[in-house]
Amino acid sequence: MRLNPITPSRNFLYSVLIASSVAPALLSAQAAEGKITTREADAIQRARKGAKPRPVAPRASLLSAEQNAVKLFRNAKQSVVYITSIVLAANPKMEDAPAGTGTGFVWDDQGHVVTNQHVVNTDAVKGQGPTDEADMLNVTIANGKTYKAQVIGRSLSYDIAVLQVFAPLESLKPLPLGKSTELLVGQTAYAIGNPYGLDHTLTSGIVSALNREISSSLGNAIRGVIQTDAAINPGNSGGPLLDSAGRLIGMNTSVIGPGNRAGIGFAIPVDTLNRVVPLLIARGQLEPVYLGFTALIPAYARAMGVTQGVMVSDVEADSPAARAGLRPLRLDREGHVVAPGDILLTYQGTAIQNGVQLFDLLEVEPPKGAVVFDVLREGKLGKITMHVDPPKEPKKERP
Repeated sequence: MRLNPITPSRNFLYSVLIASSVAPALLSAQAAEGKITTREADAIQRARKGAKPRPVAPRASLLSAEQNAVKLFRNAKQSVVYITSIVLAANPKMEDAPAGTGTGFVWDDQGHVVTNQHVVNTDAVKGQGPTDEADMLNVTIANGKTYKAQVIGRSLSYDIAVLQVFAPLESLKPLPLGKSTELLVGQTAYAIGNPYGLDHTLTSGIVSALNREISSSLGNAIRGVIQTDAAINPGNSGGPLLDSAGRLIGMNTSVIGPGNRAGIGFAIPVDTLNRVVPLLIARGQLEPVYLGFTALIPAYARAMGVTQGVMVSDVEADSPAARAGLRPLRLDREGHVVAPGDILLTYQGTAIQNGVQLFDLLEVEPPKGAVVFDVLREGKLGKITMHVDPPKEPKKERP
């Protein structure tokens, strides 16, 4: 088949030829109808003849804050990656389906990338719950090249996933780490991510608040979270939150607002990442600890005047807590308190703020052997020693 060269249509050429005569004729018609005066029509026509591009106004150098932001972005984006999750087609005749996208960042010089666990989940595609992971992950690094990746560590309770990216190690640049306990409300914060699948986007704001609590995909609280007004849109999840020195201070993880598209942004603090990520790399998941007691819901504990420590709600039979003599809360048939439960004040010498903090300590640093609690019972202080049992069953974070 022979293809003819593309040529402009006759109508197009005709419109170009008469364009110069249409404008004056139109102005004359408008003047005749009284929409504009003849003088105004002449002024418009004279202005048309002098139309040309405007000169560019010179400007001074960027402000120091702007220069810092530009430099920060250029340096940090080398460490930020774009993650695409894929669900393999059940039928060979069908195409594999993209399950979602998100952001991650290079953690170290061993090819590890950190992101949110929900970034690598595929519940939106498979509809089988929030713990379904993609069949395949692709990671696009700063040079535009895409490599296969594999989840090697995960924690649903912290919403953290660690990926091994099979890219040349020299092409992966880890971010310098800051310290989230040194943050101050009001200092500048920068978020880098891939919102809506767009390549490397920088937003800025301030640290709006510290020590917030948000819920993970399991519904438990993640403590010490950073609140920021730097825009965090869909696709920013798993990306880094940086201070003005370009150091990692948190991992952008969620937004509370209309449709989760605008509102209050939150980031998991870098101190939490620096505790949890090495454990996930080494173990694959955090090790469970079985002590056999349940903490009273904080709201109920506060109603009973407990503002520090953990009141014991229930104790399982033949558990370390039961064998140590830990006493639970006792209620009558009408639900009235007969006797308060023991209040755990310290764990291995560390003051217990609340139940979330205690179980965070137990998860991140699983005890072995005997552990000692300072306990308040009926107004008297004492100590209880529990001998930790190995877990009855391996903890399964995936169904």
